[in-house]
Amino acid sequence: MDRASNTEHSTLTSPVIEVTGAEKVFANGTRALEPIDLAIRQGEFITLLGPSGCGKSTLLKMIANLLEPSSGDIRWWGKGFDHVGEDGKKLVFVFQDATLMPWASVRGNVRLPLDLAGADRKQADTRVDQALALVGLTKFDQSYPRQLSGGMQMRASIARALVTEPNMLLMDEPFGALDEITRNRLDQDLLDLWHDRKLTVVFVTHSIYEAVFLSTRVVVLAARPGRIMREVTIDAPYPRNEAFRVSQEFAMYARDLQLLLAEASAAGAVEN
Repeated sequence: MDRASNTEHSTLTSPVIEVTGAEKVFANGTRALEPIDLAIRQGEFITLLGPSGCGKSTLLKMIANLLEPSSGDIRWWGKGFDHVGEDGKKLVFVFQDATLMPWASVRGNVRLPLDLAGADRKQADTRVDQALALVGLTKFDQSYPRQLSGGMQMRASIARALVTEPNMLLMDEPFGALDEITRNRLDQDLLDLWHDRKLTVVFVTHSIYEAVFLSTRVVVLAARPGRIMREVTIDAPYPRNEAFRVSQEFAMYARDLQLLLAEASAAGAVEN
C-alpha cells in the first residue's frame, strides 16, 4: 500500500463537524477553552492530545453536544444538532469508563440503545449479534460485566456504540486505565473497525504513542486556557500493525509530538 493510501479518509468534502470560534467559560469563571476553530472531515481519525487541563474532554463534549459553547458555533453535517440522528448523521460517545449496567448481561447492555429506541426485537437481536462479532465478544454475550476483564468491558462498551450503526465515534480516553498490552490490542481493533466501516473518529488521549498509531491527524492543545497549538498529519499508510510501532517513521512522529507536548505544557505553565 502506497503512502497516499490514507487520503481516502480526508477527502475535500464539506466538514462533518465544523467548530468555529467556540469557547467555554464555566459558571465559576474558569476559562476552559479559548475560541477553537476545527474542521473534521468524513473518514478522518482525529486525536486530541495535550497536557492535563487543556480542555480535550471539554472540546469533545462540546462536539457531542453534551456541553454548550459559551460563544461561537458548532455545525454537524452542515446543520444544527437537531439533525443529528438522521441517516448518515449518527454519532455516539464512548466514555472513559465502560459504564455498563452490572445487573444486565453483555447482550442486554449492548441492546440497550435499541431497546430505548423501541427497535423491533428480531432486528435488534441481529444487530446485537453483529456488534458483538465485531468486537470479539460473541461467546460472552450471556456474561455479566463483573465476569469480564477491563479490556472486555471496553469491548462491550464499544459494541453498544456500534449497535446503533453510527457514522462518528467520539471517544474520551477509553483505554487509559488498561495495561499496555491490552491497550495496544484494542487500539489495533479500533483502527481496523474505523478503516473497515469507514467511520469518522474523534479520540482523546494522553498517550503520544497511541496518537501516532491511530491518527490521520493529531490536534495538540495547550493549557490553560485550552487552545489549539498545532496540528500534525500522520501520513503513514494503512493498515498499520506492530511493525509500524517499531519503525523509524513511528519514532520520528513520536519525537515531534513529544517536543510539541513539552511546548504545550510550558505554554500552559506560563498562563498559570
